[in-house]
Amino acid sequence: MIKKFIDNLIAGATGRKPRFGKRQEVGPEQHAIDPTLVDERALSVVHTLKEAGHEAYIVGGAVRDLLLGLRPKDFDVATNATPEQVKSLFRRAFIIGRRFRIVHVVFGRGREHEVIEVSTFRAYLDSAAAEAVSGNERTSKSELAGMHHAVDASGRVLRDNVWGPQEEDAARRDFTINAMYYDPERRIVVDYHGGITDAKKRLLRMIGDPASRYREDPVRIIRAVRFAAKLAALGFKFEPKTKSPLLPSLPLLNEVPQSRLFDEMLKLLQTGHSLATIEQLKTLGMAKGIYPLLDLVVERAELPFVRAALQDTDRRVGEDKPVAPSFLLACVLWSDVREGWQDRLARRMHPFPALQEAIDEVFESRIGDISGRGKLGADMREIWMMQPRFEKRTGHTPFSLVEQPRFRAAFDFMRLRADVGEVDVVLADWWQEFSQASDLVREDLVAALRDEQKKQPRTRRAKPAAQDEARDLQPAAREAGDSVPADTDGTGGDAPRKRRRRRRKPAGQGSPGGDAQGGARSGTDPD
Repeated sequence: MIKKFIDNLIAGATGRKPRFGKRQEVGPEQHAIDPTLVDERALSVVHTLKEAGHEAYIVGGAVRDLLLGLRPKDFDVATNATPEQVKSLFRRAFIIGRRFRIVHVVFGRGREHEVIEVSTFRAYLDSAAAEAVSGNERTSKSELAGMHHAVDASGRVLRDNVWGPQEEDAARRDFTINAMYYDPERRIVVDYHGGITDAKKRLLRMIGDPASRYREDPVRIIRAVRFAAKLAALGFKFEPKTKSPLLPSLPLLNEVPQSRLFDEMLKLLQTGHSLATIEQLKTLGMAKGIYPLLDLVVERAELPFVRAALQDTDRRVGEDKPVAPSFLLACVLWSDVREGWQDRLARRMHPFPALQEAIDEVFESRIGDISGRGKLGADMREIWMMQPRFEKRTGHTPFSLVEQPRFRAAFDFMRLRADVGEVDVVLADWWQEFSQASDLVREDLVAALRDEQKKQPRTRRAKPAAQDEARDLQPAAREAGDSVPADTDGTGGDAPRKRRRRRRKPAGQGSPGGDAQGGARSGTDPD
């Protein structure tokens, strides 16, 4: 009923019928999808929904990957069941989102858990249709009961919770290759817009008029870049009509909330194709203008330290390891922090408040209020503040430092610094061995270092600037209540001679802290 009502409104308001495409059902002999590539939990969700009398399909990028013979990393499901109906069918299911209300069905617990995202078929309403619906005096309350869709004067979609049939759900998706539906039980692919053909041709094509679709949701501009970078290695290219409006549409992003742009920037950098994304932005003439912090990433991508961080992130995603934005952004902004810190030290500020003040300045100028005050900002601060403490390898400091929750993040940050010559690689190697050792072996490492330092001449040696800063940090850190101990430069000191007895750990056991990109690493993992 609602579909017919909307069709009539669109025809009356625009003088044309909406183009929802022609439904095609393609069987296994044509699409050749290997059913063993489908995740069992996604199969379970589809089966449960269908058993309850609903339609249910695997949808989006997972179908595209299956058609290409790839095993998808994520599986999304689309259904005609409402979020409330979906939630009622699963023991661990949660409705999330405001602009897009979806259901997360959770399997497993802890780090091994998996989420299947379930969305309800949505109606396709452009600005003319939305105005016709909202302004029609004959529209009854019951007809509008499920409609929470709004479009502003420029045609930008504000809310999109209008449930509708599958053909309209397909029309409102971005690209043809992401608008296909796979029924794993019947083994058919439902295609309305030639997605199967475009997948075979390796073509990235927008559904409908690209310029209008970018106006409806300017974030599609960023999504287009992300998909192009992700699929470039598979030979995908933009259809000319999809590509040509991208650059002229860039100013539309000024109307998008900064928090959403920040999230989209993180997606660009954490898909496992950050370097390809940066090259795509340069090729399209969009290296500047999407988001200030992204502009900075593109600008600094050729710096050895930042490039190493981007490569490390891409590698971890490719290995199905977790990644955290705090680590990558800490790498990108480290030169600003270091420069501000050294400038304040030159003005004879106390080192500890000088470092804190430099960090505050960077958050204010580069990130603002978007995430600098939350967990992401706190993690970045810890990574930076722990760097001077790695210079101290005597006394109790190594034992306490390795127990810090963000030790692994700070260590991996320091390891990257060593890889580009910013700190001595011997220091990074020592900490790697220490972090993976048992307590008794750790004590032996500290004792061996102490003995080695005692054999060294007492003549004053020139120390690297980072060591001087770390040593100078100690008095002010004690004033501020920080745990940075004396003798930060690691050249000896009055460490107690009596060896402490600690609980024995299995040899090779790693640090209990999380790793740089947000997941625990075992002690045998050299990363």
